[in-house]
Amino acid sequence: MTNPQSNTTLKILAEKLGLSKGTISKALKDSHEISVATKNKVITAARELNYVPNHFASGLKSRKSNTIAVIVPEIVDSFFSLAIKGIEAETQKKGFHINIYLTNDEKAKEEEIIKVISDGRVDGILISICSETNSNDHLQKLIDYNIPLVFFDRAAEKIETGKVVTDDFQAGYIASNHLIAQGCKKVCFLSISESLSILQKRTEGFVQALLENNIKNPERNIFQISTEKAKCVKTIKLLLTDPENRPDGIVISVELLTIPIYNACKELNISMPGDLKVVCFSNLPYADLLSPSLSTITQPAFEIGKQAAGLLCNRIEKGTDIRFEKIICPSRLDIRGSSHH
Repeated sequence: MTNPQSNTTLKILAEKLGLSKGTISKALKDSHEISVATKNKVITAARELNYVPNHFASGLKSRKSNTIAVIVPEIVDSFFSLAIKGIEAETQKKGFHINIYLTNDEKAKEEEIIKVISDGRVDGILISICSETNSNDHLQKLIDYNIPLVFFDRAAEKIETGKVVTDDFQAGYIASNHLIAQGCKKVCFLSISESLSILQKRTEGFVQALLENNIKNPERNIFQISTEKAKCVKTIKLLLTDPENRPDGIVISVELLTIPIYNACKELNISMPGDLKVVCFSNLPYADLLSPSLSTITQPAFEIGKQAAGLLCNRIEKGTDIRFEKIICPSRLDIRGSSHH
């Protein structure tokens, strides 16, 4: 399938350099028919125009690589480790290898990875977007180039392609209601991003639960926490020592804030669940071993990875239309010592 955008860029390159589109195309493919000097001129101009020759778009991709790119924010988070295992279980059955790319939750790195792999070196992409991703241009290009793409967990809502997610609104609602049922009067929600769709939905579930329990202005109880270690610890300590607004219940929206909360409570001599009750979105395998054990919203990470890989493999192998496919895997509340006596 030829992409009009790709053709337009080839035309601009041809006009800029006074060469034919055929010559430009051969130069970008490192053809022996084109001189080194011409190749260098073409490559330099292509870089200036931010042009990536795309083998999916141009129909030049003659063979499959049998490789799928998996792009994740991090692998320290146990959710992503389990999701990758689910992806691998499914892709191995279908004869695909996976290459894992880490964005470190940085949008610039996410864009760079996508630019590098969108030249035809992989047959498709599975991605959980980073928390900084607030525009979708780099993701939309993949759709425009007809590159098979599936989102898992963290999805870009406006991109029309397959998505495998959990019901984050419901999970935020359940976590918050649990803390209120335990007698909490001042429940707070800790987030790390205002733009990330899953966190927006978890926040909306939190707000709904508080409103239903006649807690006014729940938006005041939402705090954005930096993922930078020093800033993160400082903000949490300030919150836990605020004489007027000190919470007695906290919903932690991401796993990486768990240990800072436990450390802050230890330093400030705050007891869980006596002084503070906590529920965290987490797949930590050692949640039971923490002191006290951690109450969690547990996502079916392995299943999410498996389902996402299955959707992508169907798109690659059978050309299945997955533009409006959305699979929702339910999460569960596991009540432990951090929120319940």
